[in-house]
Amino acid sequence: MARRASLGGGGWATGGHSITAVIVVGGEALVDLVPDESTVDGSAPELRPLWPRLGGGPYNVALAAGRLGAATSFVSRISRDRFGEALLRRLRASGVDTSLVQRGQEPTTLAVVALDEQGSAQYTFYTEATADRFFADRGALPEEVSALSIGTLGMVLEPGASAYEAMLRREAARGVLTALDPNIRADLIADPAAYRARFASWLPDVRLLKLSVEDAAWLAEGTDPLTAAKSWLDSGVGAVVLTRGAEGLSVVTAAGEPVRVPTAPARLVDTIGAGDTVQGALLAWLHERGVTDPGALGEPEWRAALQYAAGAAAITVSRSGAEPPTAAELAEYR
Repeated sequence: MARRASLGGGGWATGGHSITAVIVVGGEALVDLVPDESTVDGSAPELRPLWPRLGGGPYNVALAAGRLGAATSFVSRISRDRFGEALLRRLRASGVDTSLVQRGQEPTTLAVVALDEQGSAQYTFYTEATADRFFADRGALPEEVSALSIGTLGMVLEPGASAYEAMLRREAARGVLTALDPNIRADLIADPAAYRARFASWLPDVRLLKLSVEDAAWLAEGTDPLTAAKSWLDSGVGAVVLTRGAEGLSVVTAAGEPVRVPTAPARLVDTIGAGDTVQGALLAWLHERGVTDPGALGEPEWRAALQYAAGAAAITVSRSGAEPPTAAELAEYR
């Protein structure tokens, strides 16, 4: 059973609310504009109607963890526009607390999605002067928080990126389980060398690093992802989880050989939110078992954790947009 956390103290004004909040997920909440099956003009089949889908990497992580029954809170800055109101409603409907969310008059970030023949998504982002990038650090999180997960655009777009970085370092120093999914969007990284250096500076403060093999190769400038993962362990990371698309998931720790599991069977619609679901499911699995040091888990525990995350992701890819499963749906699937 999730325990209650009373948010008080520090700079986080919550109106005195008592919430269930042990995992905190920080980063952007945005709207994906996803193409429909039909076309606007038969002579231009690449032009399809675009349907709004609520998302953003960290937002999807919070949804996944909350729906799987983990005590979860989201920390971000969300617009007061209609998209922002919808984003908040969906979080609450998924069991995610929103007391830590800041609000702003700036518009919601938009991401236009293009799907290839395999259902893989590519994104064009509209982020100029949007609400999430103006997130402000307000000091230490409530002491009841035991895990913090951040990533994606939240660690790229300033001034919010510096605020999340400060939060990461401070919470790691007090023993919180820190998780990072960089979820690289190369088009938004103006100086790749500077970002790679900054990423390396985060690693001593990261206990769980989750990323795709493509992101690992980009960060390591073409180095084999497994080799790169081992070097990141040397920097202080406890465990590195690699998502390998159709080839499944793997984890590398200092304790032994990599553990690999295949993907779970699924009818693929699109891959939007699949990696985010993996991150949310891993956080939920670790939270349920009270794990604070993922690097200390053995092969049987990691195999079970990865299989759990793979099952959750299989349900997500069988749906349009990022729609992580509930605990009941995952139990039925498994």
